[in-house]
Amino acid sequence: MDTKQLWKNCLVEIEAGVSKANFSTWFKNTCILKEETGIVYVGVPNEFVRDWLKNKYHKLITKTIADVYENMRAVEYVITKIESTKQEPIKTNNINNLNIPTNKELPLKDLYINPDDNLNPKYRFDSFIVGTFNELAYAASQAIIENPGTKYNPFFVYGGTGLGKTHLLQAVGNSIKEKYANKKVHYLTLEKFATDFINSLQSNKANSFKEKYRKYDLLIIDDIQFIGKMEKIQEELFHTFNTFYENNKQIIFSSDKHPNYIPELADRLKSRFAAGMIVDVSEPEYESRLAILKVKLRELDVDLDQEVVEYVASAIQGNIRELEGSLNTIVCHYKLKNKPLTVVEVKNLLKNNIKPKKNVAIKDVVKTVSDYYSLEESSVYEKTRRKEIVKARQVVMYLLREDFNVSYPLIGQKLGGKDHTTVIHSYLKIKEDLKNDPQLLQELEQIRIMFK
Repeated sequence: MDTKQLWKNCLVEIEAGVSKANFSTWFKNTCILKEETGIVYVGVPNEFVRDWLKNKYHKLITKTIADVYENMRAVEYVITKIESTKQEPIKTNNINNLNIPTNKELPLKDLYINPDDNLNPKYRFDSFIVGTFNELAYAASQAIIENPGTKYNPFFVYGGTGLGKTHLLQAVGNSIKEKYANKKVHYLTLEKFATDFINSLQSNKANSFKEKYRKYDLLIIDDIQFIGKMEKIQEELFHTFNTFYENNKQIIFSSDKHPNYIPELADRLKSRFAAGMIVDVSEPEYESRLAILKVKLRELDVDLDQEVVEYVASAIQGNIRELEGSLNTIVCHYKLKNKPLTVVEVKNLLKNNIKPKKNVAIKDVVKTVSDYYSLEESSVYEKTRRKEIVKARQVVMYLLREDFNVSYPLIGQKLGGKDHTTVIHSYLKIKEDLKNDPQLLQELEQIRIMFK
């Protein structure tokens, strides 16, 4: 058995399931030393790493090895010299000579990040799939690239993890770098911004901090949702934002939630965010998932049966990261066995990746809500201000977004061509009303029962 190749295959899948920082910290200097009677011995550089892998990642490691090596009975961790576990660099210019996927998504690619601006050149729009789940965010980003600092400033993108927000934001940064050679771009997380600010206070260098961040023409701050309880950081961000806005410099934020639902966020910051453009990115629909898979397969130079690709696009209905992780698993097995996989084999391979999802047509939600409120189904689509119809329509929009994760633009499109801002308003209104209206809460519970 080629233990070196086996561990490379396993690392591809492990990397898809852990953060980049954790992968680099705990898996970088590891290897499979040997296999004896079904026991796989994983080499680690020191006792600390051994204990951490044993306590935190043993289940993941065991499952990953078992998925690609069916004779595995157990995993043991052995301390060995780092020199013997050093990973060879993965070369991407000769894919045919490798037995594992070697695209830009593989481990150790932090080496590609530009230390001056923290941008990763792999995040570009030529590899960014646009669908109904992100088309509004994409369109706004293109407008910003054409006129940075003057349109949609600030630009606020929110949505769940693994939906391509970072790809979008960094692609904007890379595009502006290429289009405007004289503009300075910087990407960072809120945590880094906060750390730098605190360090500047402790070393009496607050002015240096202000000068550092206000010299940029485009500032991108990721994971802004953690700012809620940081009063001092909020104050500094407020002043930083004002400086950017007054000087027609672009500032972009990302979050896992709408700014109205970031706990303890100051009203003046909410107001600043709302003055620009706030857009959401939802989970990709089937057509977009299919397109994403095809792009990734081209990057990997792998040709899977069309039926297999369509099955994966249909079965994996979570975020893009989950979709790519599932594809990595399939490609690993494809390379390992060196033969095409059948749909049955893929189904068995992904049985633990597939989460039960609620599927429902938009028209079915409209019908269910209309029946519950004793209204004509067609009335929900009409332009009317009748109180009972407006409420039913808002409930439909709320359920489509909250329960079935349909994007705001698609909801608006299907419900009589409403603007996405109308849908957002309806969603937020119902969400807010639910906090103080037990009758409405009971109504939604009863409607949800009707879907089962």
